[in-house]
Amino acid sequence: MTESPTRPAVVLALVMVSSFFTPFIGAAVNLALPEMAADFGLGTVAMSWIAMSYLLSSAVFLVPLGKLADLVGRRRIFLWGNVVLAGASALGALAPTVGILLALRMTQGLGSAMVFSTGMAMVTEVYPPHDRGRAIGWSVTAVYSGLALSPVLGGLLISGLGWRSLFVVPALVGVGVALGARRGIRTEWAEARGERYDRKGALLYVPAMTVFMYGFAHLPQVLAIALTLAGLAGLLVFVRVELATETPVFEVRLFTTNRLFALANLAALINYATTFAVTFVLSLYLQVVQGMTPREAGLILVAQPLVMAVVASRSGRWSDRVDPRWLASAGMAVTLAGLLLLTFLQEDTPTWFLLAALAVLGLGFGLFSSPNTNSIMGSVEKRHLGLASGTVGTMRLTGQMLSMGVATLVLQAFVGDVPPGAAPHAEFIRAADTIFLVFAALCALGVWASLGRGRRRD
Repeated sequence: MTESPTRPAVVLALVMVSSFFTPFIGAAVNLALPEMAADFGLGTVAMSWIAMSYLLSSAVFLVPLGKLADLVGRRRIFLWGNVVLAGASALGALAPTVGILLALRMTQGLGSAMVFSTGMAMVTEVYPPHDRGRAIGWSVTAVYSGLALSPVLGGLLISGLGWRSLFVVPALVGVGVALGARRGIRTEWAEARGERYDRKGALLYVPAMTVFMYGFAHLPQVLAIALTLAGLAGLLVFVRVELATETPVFEVRLFTTNRLFALANLAALINYATTFAVTFVLSLYLQVVQGMTPREAGLILVAQPLVMAVVASRSGRWSDRVDPRWLASAGMAVTLAGLLLLTFLQEDTPTWFLLAALAVLGLGFGLFSSPNTNSIMGSVEKRHLGLASGTVGTMRLTGQMLSMGVATLVLQAFVGDVPPGAAPHAEFIRAADTIFLVFAALCALGVWASLGRGRRRD
């Protein structure tokens, strides 16, 4: 470990705070969409883009910014990412039109990508291999705590102060973290400094990834199919260009020469793709089929991220002593078991069964995430830590988009393009069971990918 006057605990604390509020910015706004739609007079599509624009912007900028951080300094990108996040959030609280709000949501996504592409890399820098898993575990716990508490905190803020308060809180937090980073982190990490930044690769990657994710999110429309295929073609061109570039913005060769890195990232992509839409499907099931209120449904669904948060901190610490491959693979297998439980969903499924299945899913994801991230971050040279951190985030966001795409496709195939409340209960149950069965099959592939990565290397 490089000798540094910076205390590791300070870096971990700042990364944990930003890791808590960054997912909060994305998830809490979902609760305010009806109120925003009423204020701005929005339809369903425009309303959904208030949520989607943040996610899309975060996903497409993670890889280019991760590489930039390796070149110019991770502390610098982390600090300015919090400044961008704070500024966009403060202006979002004052946004007079939906167009300006969407632009600011995309700017929030840019700031989020700057934070996520550097936070995990800095934690990896300041903690030695024998203690890294514990630190990563706490970082992952902060992420899931933010997801778990966003419905509660967001609901309180919206009820008491209105939807604009959701932008004031992250603005204040962003300023605080930026000041903390300026004063408390006195070391800069830029092991790839001096290399040329691959502008051509970045200019290919951002639009190709944007078109692909936008298209996939709107399947099965004809235009969406065309955009998805165009995005895939652009990404294939990007891969060819990167393989021929001496200092690429994304080191594609890592996927061909580093088996551990490649299969651990594939496992992460599959894990997020098979779990993210579970909450979406069960939320509709609880409200449409079982007639629960949003508050009652939320109290049940919070079980999964709560278990995740508790287990993730411990599994990270365990991965310092046990090969992360075994912990991550066990977690994926437990997730598979939870998905199989959900394939037995019926109209009158008791609450205790749903809570048990969600707890199993939370246990599996908590066992998987921290060790898998530890495995990825420990498999690359220090000059690629920013890139690795950005790749982890990209796998997470891309998996989430794929998960929602699969769920939407299956729902439309079984119940058609109708409002949730108009869907026949029997057809909705068949759709939900099919979704969970597809996710379980993909998860079985994820167990293979996780086991096949090989032993860790530090």
